[in-house]
Amino acid sequence: MTLPLEGRCAIVTGAGRGLGRAEALELARLGAAVVVNDYGQPGRDGSGAASAGPAEQVAAEIRAAGGTAVAHTGDVADFRQAEELVELAVGAFGKLDILVNNAGILRDRMVFSMAEEEWDAVIRVHLKGHFNTTRFAAAHWRQRSKAAGRPVYGRIVNTSSEAFLAGSAGQPNYAAAKGGIVGLTTSTALALARYGVTANVICPRARTRMTEDVFAGFGRPEEGLDPLAPEHVAPLVGYLASPAAAGVNGRLFVVHGGMVAVLDRPRVQVKYDSEREAFTYDELDALLTPYFAGRPEGETFAAAEVLSLKRG
Repeated sequence: MTLPLEGRCAIVTGAGRGLGRAEALELARLGAAVVVNDYGQPGRDGSGAASAGPAEQVAAEIRAAGGTAVAHTGDVADFRQAEELVELAVGAFGKLDILVNNAGILRDRMVFSMAEEEWDAVIRVHLKGHFNTTRFAAAHWRQRSKAAGRPVYGRIVNTSSEAFLAGSAGQPNYAAAKGGIVGLTTSTALALARYGVTANVICPRARTRMTEDVFAGFGRPEEGLDPLAPEHVAPLVGYLASPAAAGVNGRLFVVHGGMVAVLDRPRVQVKYDSEREAFTYDELDALLTPYFAGRPEGETFAAAEVLSLKRG
């Protein structure tokens, strides 16, 4: 039986641990040759010396299971090293078909206490890191498409977070970066569709070193499905990377064990038209203040879903 990703080459960034590791293993299981990228710093805040260990270990795990993988230990937030990552994939496997961006760090702080460096570091790794790899993968696919005179096969799966949807009081840098990744993804989806490339974004819920504080109250069940295991996010990534998802482009998903939600783009909740040429303060006060006074505080999709997860 032919595997859905047989003959494809995939890059997975931040693949030495957690979600990235689970995604790399899943893509390999589906038949892809995988370039496992991880800078290898031990701290979830990006601290500590870089190490080849995590990327090499996952690549070895894939090979031991009969798959094909090579490791890349560069920093995707560095423009030149991101280019080298794409070049490695093309050089090793002849082309690049799939890019999964997952690398990230945390520097949590309330907005009134956050240092400039804490803001810059998180934006650099998450948002710039996503851009850097996307930029060189996109150039590769555009060049191939123009040379062939037809669309090629390309898939991008980016990683956002519900922090951008519901807010996260102690993570203004992280929430902003994750919101930026959604904007980057939808822009990329429009720009690359003509070349045969899709770009989608996921908001995963998984218990990793990045989210150990967020899910501290959700312990692993003694038996049965652990809905926060990273392995339950990976199948959606495999699907979005596959030929079956050719018609899925520019979409946003929330995913955890046993649940996938397809999110709509923002929709108008209510609309008011001024009786004059433009609104006055008094008219806005008369319309908007009663409207917002009647809405429950914190009424968001993400909040409702977290509550349902806790009850379950």
